[in-house]
Amino acid sequence: MQFEITRPIDLLDDNGHIIEQGWARKPYWNYDREKIKAARHRIKEWDYYYILSHDKGYGITFTISDLGYLGVAAVCWIDLNDKTFTQLDTMNLFPMGKTALPPSSESGDVSYGDKKINIQVKLEGHKRIITFDAPSFVSKKGEKGIKGTIALHQPPDLESMVIATSWEENRQAFYYNQKTNCMAAEGSVELGDNVYEFTPETDFAGIDWGRGNWTYKNRWYWGSASGTLDGESFGWNIGYGFSDRSPASENVIFYKGRVHKLDEVTFKINTKAYMAPWKFTSNDGRFNLDFQPLVDRCGSTNLLLIKSVQHQVFGHFTGEATLDDGTKLQVERFLGFAEDVLNWW
Repeated sequence: MQFEITRPIDLLDDNGHIIEQGWARKPYWNYDREKIKAARHRIKEWDYYYILSHDKGYGITFTISDLGYLGVAAVCWIDLNDKTFTQLDTMNLFPMGKTALPPSSESGDVSYGDKKINIQVKLEGHKRIITFDAPSFVSKKGEKGIKGTIALHQPPDLESMVIATSWEENRQAFYYNQKTNCMAAEGSVELGDNVYEFTPETDFAGIDWGRGNWTYKNRWYWGSASGTLDGESFGWNIGYGFSDRSPASENVIFYKGRVHKLDEVTFKINTKAYMAPWKFTSNDGRFNLDFQPLVDRCGSTNLLLIKSVQHQVFGHFTGEATLDDGTKLQVERFLGFAEDVLNWW
């Protein structure tokens, strides 16, 4: 079942349950933190951005999150040529909403600042402007300090993947999420004495915007890509592994700014060797891609109550994707990532 929401609606009722579960092309659900029936430390909110260059061999990611127990902000530089990554993150205990992430992805600015990292995201017309500075950052090449400004172009008619689902064992636990792909990126990153440019013809971004009340232990699989195919905007969002997805999955293809809905997608991974090839298939036969890893952005956190084991793997996808009307698209070495993450949070 793929139940599509096509009109504005409140997300939660007075009992903290999702009023209508499903997926949408726009963020139609109205998120109100005050309606969540859970302790403040159980509420999870985050904004995550990735920006990848398809021809220059590098990328960057940004995280600003308020996970109740813990606040995390991070900047990660991905060097696809050298097959390395460098991440600097910072944490603060028990923010429980003080990060003040907006209730909508379509309005409100986002910022985080401390001695290690400053990140600011401003909405200006049809752009998201990311400004950042992390003086103590040191890349694998020894480049000291990272800062820059990158503008992400988000046309008003660009469709997203939006989903609202709950957990079968606890219907007050829910996942409200928007993935917006294929945003052309323009700007530069100063890494030490070097300058790395992002140009809108070849470099593209996606945002993972999430709000919810999660259960304690979850494992998820997520994959994303943004770029162009034969001169047209193209990408996808695929994922599963947590919450009850019987109302809808989050699997979609993006093409020419429009969403083409997929049913279920399966990740075939060697979890003892994440740099070995992966494979992705869908039950409707419309998504069949092989994946050749380049960089495993791996990490783990163990703070007793909060633990995480993460493998976000960047690389190239090759295969075939089929649109809603049956049009088959041939994909050849298309840059993106897929991940396997296990969290106790």
